[in-house]
Amino acid sequence: MIGRVCVFCGSSPGRDARYARDAAAVGTLLAERGIGVVYGGASVGLMGAVADAALAAGGEVIGVIPENLLRVEIAHEGLTEQHVVANMHERKAKMAALADGFLALPGGAGTLEELFEVWTWAQLGLHAKPIGLVDAGGYYTRLGEFIDHMVEEGFLDTRSRDLVTIDADPAALLDAFARHRAEPVDKWAS
Repeated sequence: MIGRVCVFCGSSPGRDARYARDAAAVGTLLAERGIGVVYGGASVGLMGAVADAALAAGGEVIGVIPENLLRVEIAHEGLTEQHVVANMHERKAKMAALADGFLALPGGAGTLEELFEVWTWAQLGLHAKPIGLVDAGGYYTRLGEFIDHMVEEGFLDTRSRDLVTIDADPAALLDAFARHRAEPVDKWAS
């Protein structure tokens, strides 16, 4: 059962307005499906778009923001809950603990860092929660190709590759999340 999804995404809106529209659509979709949003707690960029749309659709939205980013990312004031934590490590741990799955929307280095950390945790068997990338406008297409290249070059096995699903349709990702069976991958098993 997916009760809450952690959404990783940019604190900026990106160059194309479609990114904010797609982020808002994801927030609305999650709320309409009765799935709570866990995210970085900001009111700006794609983060704010997801939160605002989910709240407008009657959804639960939980933010987790480090003290040093309260002003930079401009903490959202209207959330269901807002957790202020000491640092980024606590932020990621808290978001992961509150969520039953992870979705990455377009974003920068921070988004990728959060994504790769939860993917690594899954690879190491620390959790068995689904991970999806919303390939809005082809944003993650080249990353998907690079991930496949990692498999081809022997740095990633196919079981670990399959821990991440990439799809342009967030509804299809959520459908896959609903079918997901928690089976941790043992990175070291042959």
